[in-house]
Amino acid sequence: MPTETTEPLYTRDIDLGPVTGRRIAIIGYGNHGRSHALCLRDSGVSEIRIALRVGSASRAKAEADGFQVVSVAEAAGWADAISLLAADEAHRQIWTAEILPHRKQGQALIVCHGFSVHYGLIDAPADADIILAAAKGPGGAVREEFLKGGGLIGFWAVQQDASGEARAVALAYLAAIGSGNVGIFPTSFREETVSDLFGEQVVLVGGMVALAKASFTRLTAAGVSPRMAYIDCVHELKYLADLIQQRGIAGMYAAISDTAEFGARQIEDAIAGPELLKVFDGAMEDIESGRFARKWVERYESGEGLEAERAEDRALPIEAAGAELRSRLGRATK
Repeated sequence: MPTETTEPLYTRDIDLGPVTGRRIAIIGYGNHGRSHALCLRDSGVSEIRIALRVGSASRAKAEADGFQVVSVAEAAGWADAISLLAADEAHRQIWTAEILPHRKQGQALIVCHGFSVHYGLIDAPADADIILAAAKGPGGAVREEFLKGGGLIGFWAVQQDASGEARAVALAYLAAIGSGNVGIFPTSFREETVSDLFGEQVVLVGGMVALAKASFTRLTAAGVSPRMAYIDCVHELKYLADLIQQRGIAGMYAAISDTAEFGARQIEDAIAGPELLKVFDGAMEDIESGRFARKWVERYESGEGLEAERAEDRALPIEAAGAELRSRLGRATK
């Protein structure tokens, strides 16, 4: 395998033949599955089948998009490469019950997150290439950026290279879904998994939601109207996130008012103090040890799911305030 550098690779550097010349089965047709399938087809992959479980609500959508829909077992017996794009927590069940007993000899396995491979939910045979092709961002954004002539930054890794072509397949797959238009970098299954879980838990989802809920509660307790509290603590998050994405943190500070910057800098160190670092350390320990993965997969496989937590969120005052604001904004644009 060639020595990798930190410099990105682009579509001009990559031969798409390792994917355009293969039969590829996409398992799952949610945001990732649909985006990948459509982009791969547009990039010249002619033999694509969508594998869904019996009764899947996604079947009609996949067929309307012009794809042949088959069972997971059928796909496993047909494909040269399987792109497993179902939810991470479902991978063990799908792999053990539906892929492994039927898979074709030498078949490659492609995943878009390292989770199931890193934590040993998939124990692949020695003849399989095990490939990570991660376009970093929401699944729907893969297609959106592709249609604009761009893509999401891609990261690839190879856990097992049985054919000697796993690297080439990883790069070709990412280039075919648009990542080659913006840059493809090497990583490892461990790095992608740990970074992805930690980022979404402590910042992008868990941290952001915790700050939004707590600040909304504190402002309304001080007599601020729910509408105003929602605007200042939730609604405007998008504008700041857009600034950071476009200009970086320093650029965001330069773009906002001096009053906002001064106030933010006064409290930044207090928020990121010892207590927060303890939370971060705990989250990292759970991720690195596999404790989080075991807990989540066991909960999923028990059938418990997340409906109780979702129901609690729907009943919160912050949700009512947001719904009211969105309804008014929506009416203004009609």
